Amino acid sequence: MKFRSLALAAALAAGGISAAYAQAKEQFFPVLVYRTGAYAPNGVPFANGYVDYLKYTNAKGGINGVKITFEECETGYATDKGVECYERLKGKNGGATVFQPLSTGITFALTDKAPGDKIPLITSGYGRADTADGLSFKWNFPLLGTYWTGADVLIQHIAKKEGGFDKLKSKKIALVYHDSPYGKEPIAALQERSKMHGFDLQLLPVTAPGVEQKATWLQVRQSRPDYVFLWGWGVMNSAALKEAVATGYPREKMYGVWWSGAEPDVKDVGAAAKGYNALAMQHGAEPGSKIAQDILKEVHAKGQGTGPKEEVGQVLYMRGLIASMLAVEGVKRAQDRYGKGKVMTAEQVRWGLENLALDQKKLDSLGFSGVMRPVSTSCADHLGSSWARIHTWDGAKWSFSSDWYQADDSILKPLVKASAEKYMSEKKLQRRDNADCNS
Repeated sequence: MKFRSLALAAALAAGGISAAYAQAKEQFFPVLVYRTGAYAPNGVPFANGYVDYLKYTNAKGGINGVKITFEECETGYATDKGVECYERLKGKNGGATVFQPLSTGITFALTDKAPGDKIPLITSGYGRADTADGLSFKWNFPLLGTYWTGADVLIQHIAKKEGGFDKLKSKKIALVYHDSPYGKEPIAALQERSKMHGFDLQLLPVTAPGVEQKATWLQVRQSRPDYVFLWGWGVMNSAALKEAVATGYPREKMYGVWWSGAEPDVKDVGAAAKGYNALAMQHGAEPGSKIAQDILKEVHAKGQGTGPKEEVGQVLYMRGLIASMLAVEGVKRAQDRYGKGKVMTAEQVRWGLENLALDQKKLDSLGFSGVMRPVSTSCADHLGSSWARIHTWDGAKWSFSSDWYQADDSILKPLVKASAEKYMSEKKLQRRDNADCNS
């Protein structure tokens, strides 16, 4: 092996072998991040978890021997910058493996670009809910959850607390949401549930970044909703909790989406946020998990950690780590078909993501026992899993406070299909057929 490496180096020096060949055993992962700006407190731990898992994979020998290379690009959570990052990185280092925009706005923009470039998008827990329909959206993978699945689970949970769906009639639910594609995304699912169960849905948009919310919470105080759903991000979340404290709205009646239920959202409010609830997608804070301990050992203990070791296992760190794992497993699955130990093209990785089969045994072997449930995708199903649970802030830490819930497909699938068909009609596109699914 040493002789072969020396021979390769000599040939490269002589110009006899192209640089592309030298990089042939490297799989390139572009990493869109926002480490600066109003959303940095939440963007940073996600990015650190994402990158640490890539480093961890390399420390364990790569993807069946194929080493990972990666490059970060700062978006600042801005759609235009996200598109610029995509265009700059999509062709680098032999071509991008997959993009994870970490922004619903950027996802909307890239959904139109990905099919032409033949690059898959993983939008785990965000983006367009209708992209769960793999027959319409070949290149999008909202793995583990969409905002429609999240909204549905929240309604299921409060119905259980109230003693049944019939008890929701005439209740008031206020949606305090980030006035962006992200914040607007759950509205369709909540409106559908509102029609079914007779509760009053109040929509309260908050202008980004969400620092100023006094007028919004004056409306909350006046309307006195039975529940408040918080669809915030970054500083908007802690600002909402502070306003809830100031106006006397009970935190135990507040439920955040999974992007509104992490350590940065509550640390500045502390004990005053006690009782606040949020969705867990599917994990919570998991510092004791095997994967968190393995990363501390294989990455941080060797001085290779991306951020402080104290954040390993925190909610958003785990979210980034899981997103990274899903991408790596997509490459592994592609290698099962196209050749283990080979660099996969983005198009081959798309097939891998569409044929994920992460059962409990596999998750346990990866170190995710107790962290998440099995994920299985298909041509028609790009979601793979629609489970979630609730965790609650006790003033010092997040702890699970509910059993698992599964989103109701009988309600959501018709919504997904109708929205997907509308998109396909507007774009003059055709749904995939069996031949395309089997290719």
